[in-house]
Amino acid sequence: MIPFLPPDSAFPPLCQALRSPNGLLAAGGDLSVARLLEAYRHGIFPWFSDGEPILWWSPDPRMVLIPGEIRISRSLRKTLRNGRHEIRVDSAFEQVMRACAAPREGANGTWIHEGMIAAYCELHRLGYAHSVETWMENQLVGGLYGVSIGRMFYGESMFSHRSDASKIALSYLCAQLDSWGFGMIDCQMNTSHLASLGAREIQRDEFVARLQVLTAQPGIPSPWQFGRHFRTA
Repeated sequence: MIPFLPPDSAFPPLCQALRSPNGLLAAGGDLSVARLLEAYRHGIFPWFSDGEPILWWSPDPRMVLIPGEIRISRSLRKTLRNGRHEIRVDSAFEQVMRACAAPREGANGTWIHEGMIAAYCELHRLGYAHSVETWMENQLVGGLYGVSIGRMFYGESMFSHRSDASKIALSYLCAQLDSWGFGMIDCQMNTSHLASLGAREIQRDEFVARLQVLTAQPGIPSPWQFGRHFRTA
């Protein structure tokens, strides 16, 4: 059994999260800015389908990507060099979320429903949530969004309408976060796709310890602006 959170109640200790399903910690509560920021600062995130109670998770181990450890393949490096894309930041946040929510082949529904979109758009308005967007011929063709607290970035979802479009956005994000001194990107769950890009699992205790240091550091003012230091050689 997991606890149901009444209004204004604190999250239970992470050690109470279930082993199966891995990381399920609590249900209920709300998607207010205060609740979401408290969750992220403690290594917790919401993940639930429309019509379900809000479910809160903190899996162990945790999948993370260290910005300086991203693995860029030879073919992606060639794509990054060709200059046919434009990277924009925070220019189409809701559009990126809705593209991430669109049906995907082999997927059964989406967890990015209207309640989540409204909640994260409010985080974006307040400078906590950001989108990194790949544009080609003035069209949004890929990107990602996530939450930033201090020098910690929590990746939420990404999409591609053209080959490698989301990987392009992630490559630029990692280069910029590395230059800003961000220590981790939270990838939440282990997937072969994330592993191929250099993400790896760490124990939850280590994740939370790093989190406490990174979230205590000063953040980057919003809206974000990326520099021109990215190298593809």
